[in-house]
Parts: sequence; structure tokens; C-alpha cells
Amino acid sequence: MHKISAHFSVPYEFPVYFVDNIFAEQDETVSELLAMSNGKVPIVFPIIEKELLHKFPDLAVDVKNLLKRLGLPAIISLEIQGGELGKNTPDLIPLIIDKCIEYQIDRHSYILAIGGGAFIDMVGYAAAITHRGIRLIRMPTTVLGQNDAGVGVKNAINYQGRKNFLGTFSPPSAVINDYHFIETLAERDKRAGIAEAIKVALIKDKDFFMQLINNTQALIEFNKEAMKSMISQCAELHLTHICHNGDPFERGSARPLDFGHWSAHALEEVSNFNLRHGEAVAIGILLDSRYSYYMNWISAAEYNQIEDLIYKLGFKVCKLSVLKLNITESLDNFREHLGGELCITMLKSIGHCHEVNEIDSSLMQTAVDYLLSSKLSK
Repeated sequence: MHKISAHFSVPYEFPVYFVDNIFAEQDETVSELLAMSNGKVPIVFPIIEKELLHKFPDLAVDVKNLLKRLGLPAIISLEIQGGELGKNTPDLIPLIIDKCIEYQIDRHSYILAIGGGAFIDMVGYAAAITHRGIRLIRMPTTVLGQNDAGVGVKNAINYQGRKNFLGTFSPPSAVINDYHFIETLAERDKRAGIAEAIKVALIKDKDFFMQLINNTQALIEFNKEAMKSMISQCAELHLTHICHNGDPFERGSARPLDFGHWSAHALEEVSNFNLRHGEAVAIGILLDSRYSYYMNWISAAEYNQIEDLIYKLGFKVCKLSVLKLNITESLDNFREHLGGELCITMLKSIGHCHEVNEIDSSLMQTAVDYLLSSKLSK
């Protein structure tokens, strides 16, 4: 046998910008970002979630003016379906690819994806498989997109009813979190994004969790400064984990950032995606926290803190969806999604987590029954 082997690493800068209005004339975020293009004038292809245009009717014009101000070629924005419906529409990927061919978008060009987390997942997938990877700038417009989904290396679409079944690992060139998009969101969508902050605080940072508790009233009122602080700290914790945990492309089985997600993905599917992702995650957090309590990994007082925070913030347990949850099937699907043995993140205290390879289904059913009978159930 003859074998040769090599080891290499590639340095990669992953900037995440936080701004109050990217389209203000004095804002220099995009010019700073494009300055990294080695002096070349790149093509920027904007792709906008069309639902945004109901709230921001001038958005396409704002994008056009921004590119014009920077001296970039004028490319007409592509406006397409967003949300889970977009991720469930296979024709959108060929549409994006065909437009890349039409506009002569190459690997030194940029796709600028403006929309929610699900939309950015879908556009990112198209960017990653075209020319083996077109540079992507993510501009998430939801709380969940800015504090979680937009900050990562994953891109995906749904396939045959399976969430994120087709996808890639491909880091974006940059993420631009523009807070002005958050202000017009419906309360339900603002609230849904807070679930990911609770998740990452529970597994990573007790001080952040206590800050969420202390800021509960401000978050209930969606106070601008409280929301900005929550988004930036949550995004930083996600980015730190992705870049410094040693496994950004998930070659192993452990996925700590998916705490509460094995059931959340299933709950979204059985609800026909009527549940927002964050709403399903809140239920998943409660379920796995209750299980952690039954396993004596967290105390009753710790569980009560978690449930009380989620309850006060206005999350509910959707009975119709939870009653349809098949624990064994959902765990099997999650195991397949991991590509190996089952590895579920559980709490061992607030701010700390551990991975388990087996779940006691009868005990998990007890946790489900508890939630169905709790004050959170509707």
C-alpha cells in the first residue's frame, strides 16, 4: 500500500456588523466589506425576500441606490418567496442559478441575501452550489435571523417534508445585522427570535441567562435597546462557538447549538410549519429542560426559572402539535440528520451542557405529558 497525506488550514475572516440603517448615506459598512476584494470592482447581485416589500416598499430602490453610491454595476434585484414556503419550493434554486448565469455572476461576485433566516438558508444554498461557491453577504431581517440563523456556516432547503435535508456548509463573506428591520416585525416574530437567546444562554452563559431574566419586562415590551443587546450577545455566543469549538462543519455528532431542536424540527413539520421556528424551539427547550430535571441534572429551582422566563415572555405550548410528536421517530430522524449515533445536548446546570447518546423515551413522554398539562399549554 502506498499513501500520501497532507494537512492544511485556511484562514477565514468572518465579520458580523451591527448597524442601525445600512442605507444611510453616511454608513460605510458595505464599502468597508467590499474593500477586501483586492481592488477589483465586484458585481453584487441582490436577492430580496418579496414579503419584505410590503413593509419596506422602497427596499429595492434603497439597495439600487446603495450599489450606485458605491460605484458598482447596476443589477436588478431578484424578489422571491421567503420563509419555509421558499425552502419547500424547489424551483427557486434553479431560478437563482439561471439569474447568476444571466448576470454573469462569478466566484468573485457577491450575492446579497436580504430576508429572514429561512430565506437566507435557501439563498445561501443556491450560492454555495453555483460555481462551487459564490461569495455571500447575509443581511438577515428577523430577530432569529440576526441572533442565530444568519450567524453560521449552514445553508439548506427542505426536501420531501424533511427540514434542512439538502444543504451545505459554506461560511458567508459577512453578516450585516441592520436593526432597523426589526422595528417593523410583528410581535410574534420578535418573540420567536428570543427563544434562540434563551437556548444559547442555557448551554453557554449563565450570566446572559440571568440578564434575560432581569430584562424580562423590557423584552416583553420589545424595548429597542434591550432587543439590540440580546441580539448582539446571542450572535456573539453563536459565532464564538462556531469558530472556536473545533468542529464548525459538524463532522462529529455533537451539536450543542441544537439544544431543544430534535423535537423543534419535528414540531414544525407536524404543524405544517404554522409554528415559527423560535416557537418550536421554546417548546423543545422546555421539553429537554424538564427531561434534564427528571434525570437530576438540573434542580427544580433551575427548571422553574426556565419555565417562568419562557412563560412570561409569552411563549405557549401548542397542544395540537405536541400531541402529534412521535418521540421515537423524531429521535431517529435526528440521528439520521447527525449522520451517526444519536447525540442530544442536555443541561447539567444553567450555563452548562453535556451530550447524551440515549434518551429514555418513557421519561421523555412524561415530560411531554407535563407540558400538555402545564400553564403554558394552549
